[in-house]
Amino acid sequence: MADETQDPTRVPGAPHPSETPRLMGQDAAQTTFLDAFNSGRLHHAWLITGPRGVGKATLAWRIARFLLCTPDPDPNDMFGAPVPSSLDVSDEHPVARRIAAGAEPGLKSVHRTENDKTKRLRDQITIEDIRALGSFFQLSATDGGRRVVIIDAADEMNVNAANALLKMLEEPPARTTLLLICHQPSRLLPTIRSRCRTLRLSPLDAPDMAAAMAQAGVDPGPDGAALAELGAGSVGEAMRLTLLDGLRIYQEIVSLLGTMPNLDRARALALAEAAAQRGSDQKLDLLYTLMDVALARLARTGAGHPPTVNAAPNEAEIFQRLAHDTRQAQAWASTAQTALSRARHGRAVNLDPAALVLDTLFKLSETAPAR
Repeated sequence: MADETQDPTRVPGAPHPSETPRLMGQDAAQTTFLDAFNSGRLHHAWLITGPRGVGKATLAWRIARFLLCTPDPDPNDMFGAPVPSSLDVSDEHPVARRIAAGAEPGLKSVHRTENDKTKRLRDQITIEDIRALGSFFQLSATDGGRRVVIIDAADEMNVNAANALLKMLEEPPARTTLLLICHQPSRLLPTIRSRCRTLRLSPLDAPDMAAAMAQAGVDPGPDGAALAELGAGSVGEAMRLTLLDGLRIYQEIVSLLGTMPNLDRARALALAEAAAQRGSDQKLDLLYTLMDVALARLARTGAGHPPTVNAAPNEAEIFQRLAHDTRQAQAWASTAQTALSRARHGRAVNLDPAALVLDTLFKLSETAPAR
């Protein structure tokens, strides 16, 4: 596999989806695909949707291994050969070994690639990435002739790439299955969505999150419930929180909200400076993500839906004081939209990150009711 820093399909610090042995909490989606395969009427294109980090890529790679290792069901079999009841494939299977080595000729993975000039990952999947599938489809059929394409993620294609893929979906190559991983289906062309069968994956519950993180080699310890709450059922997001010390950042955000309207400026400055250090873009991104999460939970508290799990000490009490009715809930929702939009614009034009964080916190403090 590619270097973690240049592989957009890998969560840093976690195994690549192709190396993940088990898929947690998505039995319904796996059963749906198996039923379609066993019926002998397998659709040529599948749109695998759901929030980031819930196992979409892991499912795609499981399906790819299964399809390349499993013979088609024979409707004329008079002896009732057993039908597959699982997508599991032995690691010792020759196809599984070739996939692990990146040498399986029947499988093609498409994702954002490196710009030859800047040596940085592109922001989009380009038409050249999709056109490269043409030569893959023209290769001689191997291992029974089936071919599988994984696009991760389909909603990262630019317009030209999407149109090129649409042509392939309109005239699909024989014995080829396309697996489109998609975080935001609304960003895809409706004509692409209409030509795919959809597999929807759900957020994971706390036990499945804990099992998935343990499989990735991360022990959430006593913070498991808080990570599951902030990760919103996404093990990928929980991994990011763990690796970037996100739980501590969230706790500091909530604690600062608790000092409002008399914002603790020294602590606010310390948080801003820590997030704005050179080379810490990921932490700055996470800080704004967690601000958004905190403000959403705060607004929901005012609307009568407080958090069921405290992700920070005294979170429920702080949120109840700051938003104890629907009027205040609406005020927080409006402030969040304005302040975070202003921060995103400031980042886009390269304003000082620390100053932006402080400005955001001061704007939030103006919304807090008097003690």
